[in-house]
Amino acid sequence: MNIAVLSCKNIKDETCLGCQRCLMAFDKKEGEFERYKDTDAKLRALLHCGGCPGTSPIVRLVNLKAWMGLTKETIDAIHIGTCLLDNCPYKDTIISKVKAKAGVEVIEGSHPYRPANIFGA
Repeated sequence: MNIAVLSCKNIKDETCLGCQRCLMAFDKKEGEFERYKDTDAKLRALLHCGGCPGTSPIVRLVNLKAWMGLTKETIDAIHIGTCLLDNCPYKDTIISKVKAKAGVEVIEGSHPYRPANIFGA
């Protein structure tokens, strides 16, 4: 099973430092990736929405399909990144577009690593 994570462009690689939390959660099978605990699932893509207001998630998924075609692989499930779910004012539109066009399961969420508070104990 091949997995892709769709994230927020404003956060991916800027705030999230290379999507480290999604990569770690997938590796440890935590958060929404727990469902793959007893499978041979592989994280094949980390891509972003294209920028506000979610300008090109579908185009980016089409490009991913084309690029993966060279290796005769495909994506079996798409996770909507925690960053997009927690921060994006356009998330409902983005998620509905992805669910309408993806043709595979779309799972809302990725990593569980959210700070309870910033400066408290």
